[in-house]
Formats: sequence, C-alpha cells, structure tokens
Amino acid sequence: MDDEYSEIVKIALRDAGNKLLLTNQDSTSRVLPITKIGNNRYQLSFQNTLSIQPDSLVSIMESSLAKLGIPEHYRVEVLQCEDSEVAYSYEMMSVIDNSEIPCAERDLPDACYILQVRFLNGPDLVSITYLILLAIVILSFGFAFRKKEDPELAAVERNYAMIGNYEFHLEQSKLVFNQEESNLTKKECELLEILNERINETVKRDELMKRIWEDNGVFVGRSLDTYISKLRKKLKLDSSIKISNVHGVGYKLEVQV
Repeated sequence: MDDEYSEIVKIALRDAGNKLLLTNQDSTSRVLPITKIGNNRYQLSFQNTLSIQPDSLVSIMESSLAKLGIPEHYRVEVLQCEDSEVAYSYEMMSVIDNSEIPCAERDLPDACYILQVRFLNGPDLVSITYLILLAIVILSFGFAFRKKEDPELAAVERNYAMIGNYEFHLEQSKLVFNQEESNLTKKECELLEILNERINETVKRDELMKRIWEDNGVFVGRSLDTYISKLRKKLKLDSSIKISNVHGVGYKLEVQV
C-alpha cells in the first residue's frame, strides 16, 4: 500500500511542479523525477531556474494535493540549490485557521530551487485505499481526454518508465525502442534504475558500487565501468540519451528534451 500511496503523492507533486513552471511562462522545461527522501518526505526539483510567488505556491500545492485527496497536514520548504538554505517555508494543516503560512515581502527571484514536502500525518489503510480508488478514477478520466501524455502518469498505468524514447521495463529486465526489445541483466537493471532515479544528476561512483555490488558481498572495481559501457551500447539508438563520465566523481544519465 505504501508504494501506491507514494506514486499518488509523486503524481500530485509533479502536477504542482508543472503549474509552477507555467506561472513562469515556461511550458518547455521539465520537472525532474520526484524522489522520496525519507518517511513521508518528498523532493521536487526542476530542470531550469524559476521564480516563485509564495501565494501562488501555497494555492498550487493545495490544489494539486487536494485533487488526489491527499491529507492536508504537510510542511513545504523551498531550498536554494547553491547552499540548501531555506528561502521560504510554510505548514498547512487540515484546519485552515491553524495553518502557518508566513507572508512574504517579495517573490523569490529567478534561481535554482528545490521543494521538499513532508506529510506530518502518515496515511492509514482507509486513507490509502480511498486515495488509490480516487486516483484510478481521475487518471482514467484524464487518459480519455488529454491529448499529450504525461510520462510519469503513463508509467503508473503501464508499469514502465520512459528514458528518452526508450521504455524501461524494470520488472521484465528489458528496454524497448520502436518495438525492438533489448534484454538487460540484473546488474544492468539495478544500475539503470539508480541513474534514472536521479536523471541529469551526477551519481557518485562509490554510491553506485556500494548499492549494486558491496551490498551483495561483492566489490569489483572494474565492474561498474564494464556495465556502464554495456548500457551505453543498449541506449545508443536514441541520440538524446547520454551516460556521461564525470571525472573523479561518478556518472550522469543525461536526457535532452
């Protein structure tokens, strides 16, 4: 149940992120994949810089979460990318009179921001079931009428992720490009999953090796380079995809929009 709830939260936060971009007259840049960074805590980030109007942020977040029936008791923090300092924060409670929403003297200027949202009351079984049913109804209605498909919503329904023009089927250990399938080994799947979770971000070499090899009791220095090379070959049909070697740090899965 927790996995289903997390997916619903990610859909709502992605919707909020897209609306924030539209307030900046930006309809082309991407909301990066929503990540769960702790218990009932999620992170929302953007491909490009943006300015944030606190009043708009409050109303957009409330609308996007309420649309999927997510409980209203949550805290939002806007962090500056360069130093992780909190530029703005507020807390929303189920009773609006008790919400702590500070007035901002001015809009947050155009810069790189990360939004972190923490839900202060964990969902119970009844709430999760209700949210799942509500999400199914909303998504079914949306799929019938929207012209352009949202990749993250589609991934929930189809159970695969889009990486550029590739379909990444984690459970089936394969990539699909123009109906042509390419099988992946277990290690290739694990590596691609981690890189895709933090797309367009550098993932440290030590982290990759620890999560994929050391946790399984095996630690081979050249294994990572070998599997990166294999993934590059299997993703080469899409020129918008590149796995970059950040010298001395790690690797980055880059997808051009």
